[in-house]
Amino acid sequence: MRHVSKKKAVCFGLVAGSLILFLRPNNMPRQNYEYIKKESILESLKVAQGFNFSSTALANCDYYDVVNDDTSLMVGDLDGDLEEGHKIKEGGEYAPLECKPKYSTAIIVPYRDRAEHLRGFLVHMHTFLRRQHIHYRIYVVEQVDTHPFNRAKLLNVGAKAAMNAGYPCLILHDVDLLPLKLANIYACTSLPRHMSSNTYKLRFMLPYHNQLGGVIAILSEDYKAINGMSNKYYGTSGDNDDLFFRVEANNLKMCRFDPTVSMYHILSSDGSVEIKPLKEEPGIFKDLMWKDGLNTLEYTEVATVLHPLFTHIMIDT
Repeated sequence: MRHVSKKKAVCFGLVAGSLILFLRPNNMPRQNYEYIKKESILESLKVAQGFNFSSTALANCDYYDVVNDDTSLMVGDLDGDLEEGHKIKEGGEYAPLECKPKYSTAIIVPYRDRAEHLRGFLVHMHTFLRRQHIHYRIYVVEQVDTHPFNRAKLLNVGAKAAMNAGYPCLILHDVDLLPLKLANIYACTSLPRHMSSNTYKLRFMLPYHNQLGGVIAILSEDYKAINGMSNKYYGTSGDNDDLFFRVEANNLKMCRFDPTVSMYHILSSDGSVEIKPLKEEPGIFKDLMWKDGLNTLEYTEVATVLHPLFTHIMIDT
């Protein structure tokens, strides 16, 4: 993985994008889909701690103030915040010491050749997640071969590692998406959740109802039940639609939070975002679900390195 040399440029872009939200109040999320209201978020979350996690804290963490925090996380001079007293363990794992967290979450990031985005992502996410009082770990799964990028397969690899480590909740996370609202708690609901339904580059509109991409929270047991994601999407879109139909085929449906909570900043550099649904029939995905996924996952692990801010899994696909 290349070292990052343009950190200031990334931070400037994050600040500029965040300011748009405050200076243009008319750019509010469009409520064009069903969602869980803000006052019902806490009751919708499933309490689940990691199998290998323990805490010596006497009191449970309280999430009422987090869910009712209406502030947006501004991105600026955050490096110093991570350099001292951050209590992040090697491999990018964190848990609050002052209280016992109710939620254990693995954030899985598919990655290749986007070092600037990764740096901005890690700084932002650790600052954001530590304020939510959850137990979490960030996995970055990098494709190091020269084949076309296979996002879904990398997510399967990360999910497998996280489930083996005992994490009950998986969050499948693109590296160029940054959450803005602290109330968007990084924990799983009983149903799979599309977390990034509102992004400013999409004018806070959901492109189409079946969209299940960007950032998705799903219980480990449900990810196993749908056989993960397809391993066959090299250099092409369609893996998100495949995931949606796998979820639907298992009668899991999906949910979203209040659009005022599900707000994200996109780090994409080309200034354009185009998302189109696949035209294939759902039955095609259902037929392939048990022929392609976690049960057919094959790859070569090149190395796994525990960095200060993340667990880095490098593979040949």
